[in-house]
Amino acid sequence: MLSLSNKRILLGITGGIAAYKCAELTRLFIKAGAEVRVVMTQSATEFITPLTLQALSGNRVHLDLLDPEAEAAMGHIELARWADLVLVAPATANSIARIAHGEANDILTTLVLATPAAIAIAPAMNQGMWSDAQTQANIAALAVRGYTLIGPGSGEQACGDVGLGRLSEPDEIVTACAALFDTGALAGRHIVITGGPTREALDPVRYISNHSSGKMAHALATEAAAAGARVTPGQRSGDTRHARKSDARRRC
Repeated sequence: MLSLSNKRILLGITGGIAAYKCAELTRLFIKAGAEVRVVMTQSATEFITPLTLQALSGNRVHLDLLDPEAEAAMGHIELARWADLVLVAPATANSIARIAHGEANDILTTLVLATPAAIAIAPAMNQGMWSDAQTQANIAALAVRGYTLIGPGSGEQACGDVGLGRLSEPDEIVTACAALFDTGALAGRHIVITGGPTREALDPVRYISNHSSGKMAHALATEAAAAGARVTPGQRSGDTRHARKSDARRRC
């Protein structure tokens, strides 16, 4: 089963018409169990709105390198460290050239340089631009550095040309990204683990309990997540009365 459970995907969107496919791409990543954060170049916002990606990912979309609020805590560096995978899709000829030459003049190219994570590139451009010798030299340079190339596909393009240069379909990109990870024996499973002390009521006032710290449950949850499972902390055994009171307070 396709799974990206507990994986953290940083999606970098650049300014090409294929940017509209990133809405479906984000949805499929989340469906596969990944957490997605989105970075957009300014030109990308001309093709798809940040609000769309924010709604689909559930996270703020990052647009500016010099964001006073985020940079108070060196936000772009933390974002680079957060990711398990940085995916640039669609990657235009311009963005590929800038990445290949080590530029860091916007938030996306800076993150690519700063991240210790794996990096994948999904090109999307006119077939003539794709076949150009300089583009191919840039792609070769990225391959030497260990970047993963996803696509491009072949077919009719927005400009009317036919040939290589189409952005790979979102499901193909997700499958390729999942293949970059060793998802483990529990990939695709959802595990609920309870931890901490239990409370068994003797009467409305007294109960029997224990001194459990919950450390074993935490260790099991960590190992299950490392093996590819989606892990949810469960309610402690025997503590339903307390849970009902908490629910009642929330309703009030």
